[in-house]
Amino acid sequence: MKKGIFLFLMLLLPIMASAQTAFKFGYLSFDEALKAMPDYAVVQRNMADLRNKYAAEAKRSEDDFNAKYEQFLDGQRDFAPSILQKRQAELQELMEKNIAFKKESERLLKQAEADAINPLKAKLSQALKRIGAERGYAFILNTDGEAVPYVDSSMGENITSVVIDALR
Repeated sequence: MKKGIFLFLMLLLPIMASAQTAFKFGYLSFDEALKAMPDYAVVQRNMADLRNKYAAEAKRSEDDFNAKYEQFLDGQRDFAPSILQKRQAELQELMEKNIAFKKESERLLKQAEADAINPLKAKLSQALKRIGAERGYAFILNTDGEAVPYVDSSMGENITSVVIDALR
């Protein structure tokens, strides 16, 4: 991503230097604008609720495993070898299921967050296109992730607050 932006800017610089007419561009923090959207707080609350539900289920499974393990430890001296092996296999299977559930729940949470954030990102992108066209920008840069370490404010305009206001 950074290489793509760098390459884009390197190709654009000679064009900018040779152009006699000045053009404008905007720049913003995409993350800051995204987090300022009213729906972002709703998404975060919903994600926190979903995380809590998965955590509660993981805790219940862990408690169930611990209870069965304690029963196993208490009775292992009295178990016949075949029962001992059966209980060990049950515990092993339960532990593997718990590990698989945790991995799957992490994957599902990431997917749910992406699914919830994507409409907000699309709305933000639409707002950027509209603002860019209205203000006559040649392009709008995202300054997040140190992708654009320097911007000359006499040539470009920080539009973060403009975008945030437009999204409210």
